[in-house]
Amino acid sequence: MLVGAGNVRRRLAQVALLAGVLTGCAGAAQDDTKTPASASAAADADSESGTAVKSGGTIGPAGSACELPVAFDIAEDWEAEAIHAGAAEEKVADGASADPEEAELAQEIADAILRQGPVAAACEVDAKPAGNIGFLRVWTGKPGDDDARAVLEAFVAAEDNTSKAKYSTSEVGDLAVAEVEYLFTSKLLEETKEESALAVITEQGPVVIHLGGMDTEEHREMLPAYELAKRTLRLS
Repeated sequence: MLVGAGNVRRRLAQVALLAGVLTGCAGAAQDDTKTPASASAAADADSESGTAVKSGGTIGPAGSACELPVAFDIAEDWEAEAIHAGAAEEKVADGASADPEEAELAQEIADAILRQGPVAAACEVDAKPAGNIGFLRVWTGKPGDDDARAVLEAFVAAEDNTSKAKYSTSEVGDLAVAEVEYLFTSKLLEETKEESALAVITEQGPVVIHLGGMDTEEHREMLPAYELAKRTLRLS
């Protein structure tokens, strides 16, 4: 029992370290103080559709909080921060002991949090400053032969404990977009919640934008921010 308890404590410590990595591993982020034309257009579209979300700027281009293969508008008061998966994994490895078993465990936890299927975490947009509990996360991968639907299917499959996935396709500007809505069941919390994601293929590789949330209610309240991101999506 003592050995098992020690393993659990080490696992929790490593998870806590990674949680800090996801929210604080980025370099200096720059706030977009100017609202671009696309953001103004998005705000007008929100007014017409009856949603309350307003644009708070753009991420993706060079110099923004997250430099990505794509660009899109984030909701007002949401805060974006870059995630460098490689640097985060190195931080976890440095925090692990010389024990090979602990190092392997740390790597497994890092992979589980920082990588999902064919993509790795690249940006986290926090909804808490806007009053919700959840994140819009951006994941990027290396160029390959898979189309957006295949990338999205692999992304969902890697999450585990998912069900009732509904896929669709659409076009946003010149981008072919694959989307999915599905249910995720947390074994720890014994609760099932709704999640949404979309994927596109760029010359730099696939990009997945995922919206979770503490529960289904939070997820639904944050959907207008997800729709804003999709509606303004373009190559950066």
